[in-house]
Amino acid sequence: MLYLKTASKWNALPIDNKSRDEIKKGFFGNRDKLSIIETLYLIDSRNAICYSNNKPISFNELASRFSKNDRFLAKYITYKDWRDRGLIIREDKTKGEEKNIVKIYKKYKFTLPKYKVKGLFFSGDLISVIDDKKLGKELYDKYWLGQYGVYKSGERGILNKLDIFETIYLIDNNVLELDYSKEKVLNLARKRIEFFDYIYNVYKDWRSKGYIVKTGFKFGTHFRIYKPGTRPNAGKHIHSMHLLHVFPPEAKLLISEWARVVRVAHSVRKTFILAVPKEIKQKKMDIDFILFYRHGSVADTPNISKPKFAMRSFGEEEQIGGKEISSIMREAKKLRLQLILGIADRETAVTYYKLREIKLEASKNNYYEIDWFQP
Repeated sequence: MLYLKTASKWNALPIDNKSRDEIKKGFFGNRDKLSIIETLYLIDSRNAICYSNNKPISFNELASRFSKNDRFLAKYITYKDWRDRGLIIREDKTKGEEKNIVKIYKKYKFTLPKYKVKGLFFSGDLISVIDDKKLGKELYDKYWLGQYGVYKSGERGILNKLDIFETIYLIDNNVLELDYSKEKVLNLARKRIEFFDYIYNVYKDWRSKGYIVKTGFKFGTHFRIYKPGTRPNAGKHIHSMHLLHVFPPEAKLLISEWARVVRVAHSVRKTFILAVPKEIKQKKMDIDFILFYRHGSVADTPNISKPKFAMRSFGEEEQIGGKEISSIMREAKKLRLQLILGIADRETAVTYYKLREIKLEASKNNYYEIDWFQP
């Protein structure tokens, strides 16, 4: 049995030598002093008895002093889940040894054709149609711009249909000429699509660097991305590498909503990329824990290993924005640790998402790979 007593600031100390030895063996505390979350965990999961003013104090009696704190229960639940898996989790800020924190995506040479092609803009649909069979088919076959014929059946029809992002991109590059001015097309797009300029900026960023960018509608994202040089008629089994969703700096989204998209990407074996356009003013947001992982089946411990991850805890009904993601990532990078978001749902189950910053060569935008993670 563990015996503890509360100390100043509601930290706790072991009362007897046996309790002190068990705490050290389990890598709890700092110089025998336990944090409030560690104390609550020992009461909850190790049947520890904690005294306050020489009287036993229950979990709720101790936790009530912190129950109004931001995300307190979410932090406790994620702490408990990691500990219950036999892994070490701590609240200090020990640095790790992660060498590949940032992943690089190269820029590839990409040149559009020099000709001009005429198209008709359907303002109610935000789609342009090219009925020049030769040039329309060439744009599709060589550059995978638009949709010639019917999706996955290019031989059915002679029209090439360009979505609004492809339309603006070809106008910008003096390839497409419409019955509408660029300004009018942009104004229509801005009225219909929230944050259009941010989304188009990301589309252009990847397209101009050689990547194939198509709609991600079927997966609930803005875009799906293919390897540079991919052609629509190269074979029957062409699969995109990534699903990409644009997260404007000022926008926020329920964690439960984007978590569903990450799960979809994982289920179809694609990487989910979150895009935060351009440089943004950072918002201070700290990590909550450092996490030790395992080598094979052996759990890492602080006396012989470095931490592997940094974690921030959330509840499923919280909202998160681009500023928050960028800030947490920055703090994890300082510690040379890969970032994990621990999400405690309404049933108090925990889902983990692993994040890695990616750099698209010659880009000013912020990009993050996010994947479901099972410890």
